[in-house]
Amino acid sequence: MEVLDTPEEQAFHNIVFIASRTCDTPIALISLLDDDRQWFKARVGLDVCQTEIAQSVCQIDVDEAEMLVVPDLTRDPRTAANPLVAGERAFRFQAGAPLIIRSGGVVGRICVIDTKARPEGLNRPGFAGGHVL
Repeated sequence: MEVLDTPEEQAFHNIVFIASRTCDTPIALISLLDDDRQWFKARVGLDVCQTEIAQSVCQIDVDEAEMLVVPDLTRDPRTAANPLVAGERAFRFQAGAPLIIRSGGVVGRICVIDTKARPEGLNRPGFAGGHVL
């Protein structure tokens, strides 16, 4: 796809900005997965443009073309020891919709992240019926 390491684009920034505001999260990303890293085509609320693939929550169940919601990253055995969860950043909630290419493969996710656990997922009080990306 030749997208990795391309310059920032306003349209992608607009998408993550809207996702962050709509889902009331401080962080939103368009995360693309490579063999050894996840690279962020667009990001709001995060100061890095990539992380090691081992730190990627987006790569969990990457072969499943379904929404991934982890209400409390500290209570999920797949993510509890992740440095982004257990470390200084203290991510607690993540929801991600798959980015699917024409062949059906999942290449990443558009995701929203909160520093607070969200047992209700994306169905937060105050949202009429909740919002899904």
